Amino acid sequence: MEVKFPTCRACNKGVLLPLSDYGREGATIQYKAWCCSDPDCGYNIRIDNGEISIGRRLTQSMK
Repeated sequence: MEVKFPTCRACNKGVLLPLSDYGREGATIQYKAWCCSDPDCGYNIRIDNGEISIGRRLTQSMK
């Protein structure tokens, strides 16, 4: 089965890749964020505490 991801509408070069995370109590949160595969673009959309954030600057976590 082939999986296709949506094209990034910000740059039209990359695709949006789904990212998952873990909640405070260890439960899996699937598709918490989507990020463009093109590193020059950096477009992202994520959900934090029920609020949608678009285009927040990407940084590397030290966790």
